[in-house]
Amino acid sequence: MGFKALCFGLFCVLFASHIYIPIPDNIEERWKVMALDAVAKTCTFMGMFENMGIMRYEEFISMIFKLDYTQPHSDEYVTVTDTAFTDIPVHLYLPKRSEIPRRSVIYLYGGAYCFGSCKQTAFNFLNRWTANKLDAVVVGVDYRLSPQHLFPAQFEDSITAVFFLQDKILTKYGVDSNRICISGDSSGDTEILKMSKNYSIMQNDLEIKHKIKIQALLYPHLQVIDSYLPSYENEHGIVLTRDIAMKLVSLYLTKDETFPQTMKRNQLSLESRHLFKFVNWSTLLPKKYKKDHVYTEPILERTSYSLPALMDIRVSPLLATDSQLQSLPLTYILTCEYDNLRDDGLMYVSRLQNVGVQVVHEHIEDGFHGALSYMRLPLYLHLGVRIRDMYISWLDKNL
Repeated sequence: MGFKALCFGLFCVLFASHIYIPIPDNIEERWKVMALDAVAKTCTFMGMFENMGIMRYEEFISMIFKLDYTQPHSDEYVTVTDTAFTDIPVHLYLPKRSEIPRRSVIYLYGGAYCFGSCKQTAFNFLNRWTANKLDAVVVGVDYRLSPQHLFPAQFEDSITAVFFLQDKILTKYGVDSNRICISGDSSGDTEILKMSKNYSIMQNDLEIKHKIKIQALLYPHLQVIDSYLPSYENEHGIVLTRDIAMKLVSLYLTKDETFPQTMKRNQLSLESRHLFKFVNWSTLLPKKYKKDHVYTEPILERTSYSLPALMDIRVSPLLATDSQLQSLPLTYILTCEYDNLRDDGLMYVSRLQNVGVQVVHEHIEDGFHGALSYMRLPLYLHLGVRIRDMYISWLDKNL
């Protein structure tokens, strides 16, 4: 009995040491964040089930996410309906106030391309809040998910949201064609920028006359070719770790299970060298965020392994040329200090400023990735509400 108790105690100590990371002193509601981070890290132990052939990590996490789905229902302020644009499910949030025409927001949720839905409690709440506070028609797009549907399925589905911009649909829902925003968080931001860069082509193909007035990116994920940015070098992170981020990107792009290790080693094929200048953090990051980090280019090698998606701007919007960026609308970018993806957003701010695009940047010194998911009980954090209010305030002033 004593030996078993000793073994159990040692296991508990090892387990705790594995999931524990120091929480920075300026983090609000530290014990809540610590508990949340511990739960997220514990979920990574589901990798043991993969080795046993019981359940894959992404299947387990997807199952957890689905427990948080809500059925659409209307209330005294907002009518919520499920419909589809060219067979892609969308959720429409229509304010019950009588002012017409209204503003409109197309929202693409984040979930690492693998998880989630507009039906998640947090995103449903955010879209309702947006519709009510801004008297805006909000469109939430439920795109297909990896690994069942690899890239570019998510792009193909998200682009269907542009059908919303056709005259007959805007008229049907009472939308002002000059006051339309596309916005999203995390991986949803990648889909936003794909839409923006392809917009002129789509206008010709779909006979769409109206332009997107503004776009808003909340802690965006914008590139996959350099995994050694200063913010990425925080191996552990809060909630989102570097290893988990790489695993999820891999699930989005390929069925090759060795790819996460390739990313971790920062290995790329020789033909990608010309793209490094677009993600060179030594020239794009403000001095404050470089600190003592030393820039090293990704490792180039001749290899039979090839994944063209790595060099596709639909996967890494930061790889867009200056001329491609110049046509973008007024852009809002929010970044978080304790986010492994922080530097993606910071570099994008620099690139947009360098080509003359109007950009508003807000940085949350005590923020971390995915904070908007924590606005409702039992996962309530003041941080999530604070980011929501900053985002809604900017939309209200600029849309």
